[in-house]
Amino acid sequence: MTLTNKILLGMVLGLVVGVIFNLVLGADENQVPASAVGQWLQTYVIDGVFDIIGQIFIASLKLLVVPLVFVSLVCGAAALGGQSRMGALATKTLGLYFCCTSIAVALAISCAVFVQPGENVDMATASSFTAPEIPSIKETLIDIVPSNPLQSMVEANMLQIIIFSILFGLAISRTGGEAGSNIMQLFNNLNDVILRMVMMLMQLAPYGVFCLLVKLFSSLGVGAILDLAKYFFTVLFVLFLHGIGFYGLLIKTLSGLSPVVLFKKMQKVMLFAFSTASSNATIPITLRTVEHDLGVDNKVASFSIPLGATVNMDGTAIMQGVATVFIAQAYNIDIGIAGYLMVILTATLASIGTAGVPGVGLVTLTMVLQSVGLPVEGIALIIGVDRLLDMVRTGVNVAGDAVVAVIVAKSENMLDIERYNDMTLNAENDPVEKS
Repeated sequence: MTLTNKILLGMVLGLVVGVIFNLVLGADENQVPASAVGQWLQTYVIDGVFDIIGQIFIASLKLLVVPLVFVSLVCGAAALGGQSRMGALATKTLGLYFCCTSIAVALAISCAVFVQPGENVDMATASSFTAPEIPSIKETLIDIVPSNPLQSMVEANMLQIIIFSILFGLAISRTGGEAGSNIMQLFNNLNDVILRMVMMLMQLAPYGVFCLLVKLFSSLGVGAILDLAKYFFTVLFVLFLHGIGFYGLLIKTLSGLSPVVLFKKMQKVMLFAFSTASSNATIPITLRTVEHDLGVDNKVASFSIPLGATVNMDGTAIMQGVATVFIAQAYNIDIGIAGYLMVILTATLASIGTAGVPGVGLVTLTMVLQSVGLPVEGIALIIGVDRLLDMVRTGVNVAGDAVVAVIVAKSENMLDIERYNDMTLNAENDPVEKS
């Protein structure tokens, strides 16, 4: 059985076991199990064993994120430093990310206006939400540049790490001589070691995914989805439409490559992103797959993938677009065409502006609602199903990162097309994929 199938099996079993636990526990509306046995299961099995294993798995992934991004970006920037294409590569990457995010939120608004998910919504539950503090534009711009790179790494501030890594790599390329060569060799060796660690941890993925989903679905009742079915399935539909339809059209149009090949090779990464609901935690797997399976040169992948995990939030933008229409309809407020255009602009800019802020989806949605005068208390209406939707939109986000990386690499002649089209690569050449 391949690793992808193992992860998929872990997801299915985790969902089934989690739903069984939810039915057995018979929890009330405050998620308190009705019986003593149910309370024991909740405390020692679900919140104990399953949660411990799941959280350890997430932590083991996150421990690789900062060293992998730093080392890989230094290697890529150092290799590109002596060339004149660094600026063009960065411009193409950021331009594609911005365009994709703008199209995502515009598509979400269009579908939501047509479906009208906020009709006949009970507003009684919309009083318990407290809006998080939003950083000012000045603070956001200043915080992009690191004053202490070690502190940035400790706090996992990805934008600051990216800035420092690129500067460090460029400095290595301009140092030259024995010193520059030795440092470059050191980072190349470190990159090989870290990628080997990624391959080791990947073998634990099915068990970690199983435990994470048991924990989630044991507490997520079916009623939470049924109460917001129209909103939930609208977001879900737009996520699939953008993730498969738009990305497929984009890669076929701009690179001439088969989107089917990309989606098949990204399958395990998207499943991984779904189970962890974290683009950052998925960076090691995404980077490994984009380089090894899709044939993207490390110089492109090491720049576009960490940057995309930080600023490319198409899935989040889709949620914001649908949620804005949903809340406007629920409160019977018409924001008009100008308001929807402001939502597109704000959601696109917010994807970069709040990239280093914890709970980024919540913060950016708050900014979007405030920009068009909608009450942020309306967020309380959608929190119940947001965790499950967050998992799906993370899968869309990582797929978008890979699409942009492939397109940019193809345009810069840094894509191994034979490797991209080789569908036997996963199972036969990667030791992680062998059972």
